[in-house]
Parts: sequence; C-alpha cells; structure tokens
Amino acid sequence: MSDAAKRLRMNSNRKTIIITGTSSGIGFALAEYLGKKGHQVFGLSRKTVESLYFKTLQTDITDHTQVQKAIAEVLKTGSRIDVLINNAGMGMVGAIEDSTKEDIWKVFNLNLVGAVQLMTAVLPTMRMQKDGKIINISSIGSEMGLPFRGFYSASKSALDKVTEAIRYEVDPWNVQVCSLHLGDIKTKIAENRVRTSVSEPYQKTFNKVYELMNSHVNEGTEPVDVAEYIDKLIAKDRWKAHYYFGKFGQKIGVPLKWLLPQNLYESLMKKYNKLD
Repeated sequence: MSDAAKRLRMNSNRKTIIITGTSSGIGFALAEYLGKKGHQVFGLSRKTVESLYFKTLQTDITDHTQVQKAIAEVLKTGSRIDVLINNAGMGMVGAIEDSTKEDIWKVFNLNLVGAVQLMTAVLPTMRMQKDGKIINISSIGSEMGLPFRGFYSASKSALDKVTEAIRYEVDPWNVQVCSLHLGDIKTKIAENRVRTSVSEPYQKTFNKVYELMNSHVNEGTEPVDVAEYIDKLIAKDRWKAHYYFGKFGQKIGVPLKWLLPQNLYESLMKKYNKLD
C-alpha cells in the first residue's frame, strides 16, 4: 500500500474523540495512544498538559458552563463528535461512619454528575449525526461494596445504572453507551483520593486494608494496556452494556458475586482483603 493510500485510509477512520481526566494516568495514556493512531483527540482536565498527540481544553467537568464552552470549542474544528470517554474520576477511602456529606458529595459530583454533564453536552451532536459512542469508565469495585471504599463503589455503581438506563433512551439515534469496569491500574490514584479521617475503632483494620489496596495499585495493569483495550472496543460495531478489564483475580469477583450465596461471597472478600 502506498503512503498516499495509507494516509487516505487513516483519514477515513479518523474520529473526533473527547476524553476527560487527561492530565495523568489512564486518561493521559489513552489520549496519547489514540492521538498517535491518527484520531483528533481533545483532553478535558483541570490541569493543562503538553502533548504532540492531543489538545488539552482546561475544564472542570463539574462546572456546567465550562463543559459547554469546551464542547463548543471542539465543534469549532468540525461538526462531529464520534466518541466520548468519561474517564475523570476520584477515589475515596475511609469508614462509612466517619465520612462527611461534603466528602460524599465531592466524589459523587465528579464520578457521577460530571460524567452525566458530559453526556448531556455531546448528545445533541450525536443525535444530529445519528451516530456516536460513549464509554463511562467504571470499576470492578462498582459490582460489590468494597471495605473502606463504600462511597467510591456506590458512585461508580450509580454511574453503571445511569449507563444502563441511557442505553434505552439514545438507541433510536444509533448512539451506543457502555460501562468499562477496570481493575487496579498502575496510576497515582492514591495521591488524589478523598481520604476521610478514620476513628479509633476502625484504625487498625483500615491501616491493613489501605496498605493492601495501595499494593494492588502498584502491582496493577499498565495504563497503556487499558488504552489498547479501549481502542479495540471503539472499533466494535455493537456494544454490550458492560465490559471488564483487569487481572483475572479481580475480574473473577464479579461472576462469583452473582453465583455465590452472599455469606460465602463475603467470606471470600474478607480473605482477599485480609479481614479474616
């Protein structure tokens, strides 16, 4: 194939892609990966970063005005938005009893409300073009209540249910939406978690679980592997509602949750989290 033919083929497959949370971690790796593949990639994040492969639009996705401004900026470059990847998110650790409503709202505001605002912003364009794909980055932990991460699990579970509901609503316009549930990925998520103060009754157990969860992140999957998976997912013609990506030991927890009696499942989770 000649160079001209290769360029023509690349341009025909070129998509306009919006990714949130691209200043670091999964978002940055994903934006660079898809940009290198020839796509037009816009990264929405509160911090701007320099890259040869995607353009940063400084945006707080929890701010409606900033979101609308960013989408308008994207549309100045063309009339299409092919893919939205709601990657921006925040962890939260601590005992349920010690969590404040301010911390709970902060996590839900980013993990759920921010993602919904982005979907709301791109859907008019996707409806008009009768085509579009939205990936909501969720967590394997959304399928079960994780010890000392209850509100993180809850926020991602809420996003999953919104994903399931909106699939029915936008299907007439050939807009597809899915949740991608990730296991532990090797990022700096620990630096950005909301961490509540932990009261004395929970302190000893929390310390043990917290050390374990950080070790799982440090031993996690590389962000570029997530990017490769998402690239293949975007290429699929039809989507299921849920996809799971991570190490086997984490993914297996999902079908076990569906199949096992609750008490047995909780016993296995206690062992996994060293609570037994």
